[in-house]
Amino acid sequence: MFLHRTRTFTVAAAAVASVALLAGCSGGAGDGTTSAGDGTSITVFNGSTGTITENFNPLSTTALQPTLGVIFQPLYWYNLASDAEPTPLLATGFEWNEDGTVLTITTREGVSWSDGEPFTAADVAFTFNLIKDTPALNTSGLAATAEATDDTTVTLTFPETSFMQEPAVLGNQAIVPEHVWKEVADPVTEINSDPVGTGPYTVKSFSAQSYVLEKNPEYWEEGLPKVDEVRYIALDTADAASAALTAGDVDWMSSFLPGLEDLIESNPDLSYVNTPALTASIFTCSNAELGCEGPQTDKAVRQALYHAIDRTQLNNLAGGGFAETASPTLLLPERDERWITDKDLLTVPETADVDTANQILDDAGWVMGDDGVRTKDGQRLSMTIQTVTGWSDFISLNDAMKQQAAEAGIELVPSQVAWNEWNQAQTSGTFQLSLDSIGLGASSNPYFTYFGKYDSANTVKVGETASAGNFARFSNPDVDAALATARATDDEAVQTQEYAKVQEIIADELPYIPIYVNSMLTEFNTSRATGWPTDDDKYAMPASWKAWDNGIVLKSITPVEN
Repeated sequence: MFLHRTRTFTVAAAAVASVALLAGCSGGAGDGTTSAGDGTSITVFNGSTGTITENFNPLSTTALQPTLGVIFQPLYWYNLASDAEPTPLLATGFEWNEDGTVLTITTREGVSWSDGEPFTAADVAFTFNLIKDTPALNTSGLAATAEATDDTTVTLTFPETSFMQEPAVLGNQAIVPEHVWKEVADPVTEINSDPVGTGPYTVKSFSAQSYVLEKNPEYWEEGLPKVDEVRYIALDTADAASAALTAGDVDWMSSFLPGLEDLIESNPDLSYVNTPALTASIFTCSNAELGCEGPQTDKAVRQALYHAIDRTQLNNLAGGGFAETASPTLLLPERDERWITDKDLLTVPETADVDTANQILDDAGWVMGDDGVRTKDGQRLSMTIQTVTGWSDFISLNDAMKQQAAEAGIELVPSQVAWNEWNQAQTSGTFQLSLDSIGLGASSNPYFTYFGKYDSANTVKVGETASAGNFARFSNPDVDAALATARATDDEAVQTQEYAKVQEIIADELPYIPIYVNSMLTEFNTSRATGWPTDDDKYAMPASWKAWDNGIVLKSITPVEN
């Protein structure tokens, strides 16, 4: 799936193939849209390529993307496009006890499942107990025991202070109906082909090329959704998807298109929004004590590379000018400014400072060689930097950074590998440098960036799998202590003080070297529906692949009257 990478797509080359592909799965509307009888419909491409595998199990990590948010709902919804309070969905209130071991949730009254059965707090308690009792489903490490004390109240009791479990519990867990799932023999392998949810849509039909969702007649928000049907399609290539948008065959997709603004200007039915949220970064295997090998284990090398790259040039070459400024704290400068106490750490340098890079390396004992590459103790300052074959923006970044780093005597050797090989190298630590992005957490609280990427609990020795996310093998007791303190409180003032300690250390150590906040371009065809997110109104994360937010977007748009 084309989820978190910017792709450079060639539109014209795939136009004919795209139209032919879509004509075979569009349902016969004649203009590339789906036919919903006398109703309205839109078509979505969310990155699915090839054959679609049916799976509407909201407890599965491989569920089809609209399962979460469109068919099933959480208790609250977190808008990661802004630093806003969570929006109540299946719950209307929650409260922690003083020591953060008991979370009491008030559930919404008047909600029905799509089969007409009433939704109650018992469904919430059943969901969380099912997860706790099924290790294969418990990807968040939830250890709470849930109890419905009446039809609208459920308590979750944790074995220790668990304030930081709040976003995962409230905003990142689909609630399932007890009357259906108590009969499921194996909740891990169940594909749930006829899902019963509380979301705005239900499944109408499914095929290996596309599937159709229709309005949930039992949906609890009066008058919503307004679009009758939503068709999700698969295409063989991302190029075909781009061409389908310009041909009017897709209404919603997320892709980088060369010359996008000119394309929009020449086509009045197209619009786009950019919601940069993923920090494109150089991941380094930084910890020699855990088995990392190469010059990048020297902090001075990481610092020099941080200063040697010209981010403005990189944005123009690889980001299409749509990327935004990153922060050495790995937070988002615009959204997260209140969490960054040292304003010198708010943003990265936009242009190269080769003099500083050279001075850092000189002071660290790296001597410039006759071939323009520095050496130290017989080791050349040469490092392989990997990316995935076909990720054209990251390939462009590597090629440009190779030239920029050379000015400081650093040799970068770009490498393109298959996704599986790239991922295996990162998780096992068998890499020197790797291009990747720092993704979205459960909420905008910095803990969800810092714990995964920097806490010692989330890494292992090279050769073992760091599936929890600390691919840099970074380990620092002061960072661990600060995160432990932040985890044990809901006092944001205390958390801010602890995050300041983390930020000072990681901006100095740089196990992940930020480049820029990559563009997240999402395109819309406004001829059939309006009310999509805009730059001025980012009421949801608009990417067509974003779970949870899709439900918010689909119930917010309005069909265009013909």
